[in-house]
Amino acid sequence: MEIIRDLDECLWREFVDRHPHSQVFHTPEMFQVFAHTKGYRPSLWAAVGLDNRPKALLLPVEITLMRGPLRSVTSRAVVYGSVLCAPGAEGREALRELLRTYRRAPDTGFLFTELRNLSDLSELQPVLEENGFVFEEHLNFILDLRRSQEEIWSNVHAAARRNIRKSRNLRVAIEEVTDPQRIPAIYTLLKAIYQRLHVPLVDASLFQSAFEILRPQGMMQILVARVENVDIGALTLLLHKDIVYYWYTGTLREFSAYRAGDLLVWHALEWGREHGCRILDFGGAGKPDEEYGVRDFKAKFGGTLVNYGRNVCVHAPLAYQLSMKVYQIARRFL
Repeated sequence: MEIIRDLDECLWREFVDRHPHSQVFHTPEMFQVFAHTKGYRPSLWAAVGLDNRPKALLLPVEITLMRGPLRSVTSRAVVYGSVLCAPGAEGREALRELLRTYRRAPDTGFLFTELRNLSDLSELQPVLEENGFVFEEHLNFILDLRRSQEEIWSNVHAAARRNIRKSRNLRVAIEEVTDPQRIPAIYTLLKAIYQRLHVPLVDASLFQSAFEILRPQGMMQILVARVENVDIGALTLLLHKDIVYYWYTGTLREFSAYRAGDLLVWHALEWGREHGCRILDFGGAGKPDEEYGVRDFKAKFGGTLVNYGRNVCVHAPLAYQLSMKVYQIARRFL
């Protein structure tokens, strides 16, 4: 087994395409999107056999929230979609060697690495934990799109159904964005929403590069809610195989009476079902022991609550504790 930092794209794509638990975040296209995003630096780690084919894949993205003197305590690595390895003992051994090498590497200078699991990794937990990746509970909703539209609608909570009807009665229109010139306006809308919530929003280059790289491949969709030619909300979706991924979204508070958020989700559910998608992945619902308004919103649509969790490896414990305090203070000004 050999650990490499560069992989032939054809072999990479073949491994991802064939793996039953691969996610959009494992694709070469998504790697390119992150590579073109300001403040993001993706890297590739793979364990390969004698045939140079990958047996395990790790794609950490180093994210820096702040530059200057605070950079060292605001940089982390996120592995979207978590690790990927071949089934069976060979795959687990490849993952074990891959993680061991990754942790010892001198260029992992960030505070911690977080694996965001989007599938059940119960069989891999012993390998993850023995390499310092501690499991933390984290919820998500998965909604089955293989049912009839009537069945999906009947599982939507009554309050959400009322909101969808109200939004339609108020003539809220849902449009798919096809013109790249609209991306700056959509980003401005999302940024206003995130600032109100005191949550940092990734740089606009993420959306621009995603639109340019993913959309031509049928891997991205941007939906906008409009009232009288005014954008009042947006929902970005990622698409891979037969899964729709709920990504960045929000609606303007001053237009809350229009209930555009509910209509945007329903439109995504309808679109996914009509286009043969299997599930809609809501992209996270917080920790089970913490109140989380976003979880309450997503729960209204009748999905199955899962707890695939996350695995976190802290590389610099003291700096990590300091960074948590810095972030709580800094977010007040974001």
